[in-house]
Amino acid sequence: MKSGILFITFLIGFSAVAQNGFKTVQKRYSNVRAAYVDKEKSILDLLKKHQLYQHEIQVYIRVYKREKAIELWAKNKSDSKFLLLKEFEVCFSSGDLGPKRRKHDLQVPEGFYTISSFNPVSSNFLSLGINYPNMSDRVLGEKGNLGGSIAIHGGCISVGCLPVTDELIKEIYIYCVEAKNNGQVNIPITIFPCRMSRANYNEIKSDSLNNNYLDLWEDLKSEYDYFSEAHQRCKVRFLKNGRHSFVFD
Repeated sequence: MKSGILFITFLIGFSAVAQNGFKTVQKRYSNVRAAYVDKEKSILDLLKKHQLYQHEIQVYIRVYKREKAIELWAKNKSDSKFLLLKEFEVCFSSGDLGPKRRKHDLQVPEGFYTISSFNPVSSNFLSLGINYPNMSDRVLGEKGNLGGSIAIHGGCISVGCLPVTDELIKEIYIYCVEAKNNGQVNIPITIFPCRMSRANYNEIKSDSLNNNYLDLWEDLKSEYDYFSEAHQRCKVRFLKNGRHSFVFD
């Protein structure tokens, strides 16, 4: 959560620009243009390999804190299932396993989020804002002191964010721009404490210091298991007590 990050917010849910207009607006900025020059060909090659199309892709991001990994899943609009397109390394991390509950706690959030902003002039080259605090954080976190400005960004150093190298943020940013440009209103991002295999889940549950997080982790485990099996998103609903319910197709 680096204080120097300046967010220029492009609201995801608004039709301020027509289809194919969002990318045009983004490419007015030199960092975005440079990203496309450097990475567009390799991105198109990877999409072609998986029979995905630039004008149709939708994306879903999954993050594993302990493994310092960001997975980018993608599908065509007409497809029912996502496939794992690429994995990226988080190059610096702060805090421990467990959600973010207050400002300056050094924690990276955990839970169900969306990409809330695109910043083409970030002090960290490019950044994708995450809508922390979500509804669960507002219920369970420290009222009036939750903090914010959490992002995936370049620069490879941060506190509370998910920093990657400048080369990697170019790719992640382009995939998200393309999805947004294709009409994807919400780009979901789920942040897990770790890969939630049964062994890993039992391991982190067994640590008595983690008792306050078990309800959240149980909810994350439910989504993790469903997506791992079906490669389809479920609908996540936030409950008044900070927990979640799910609608599985």
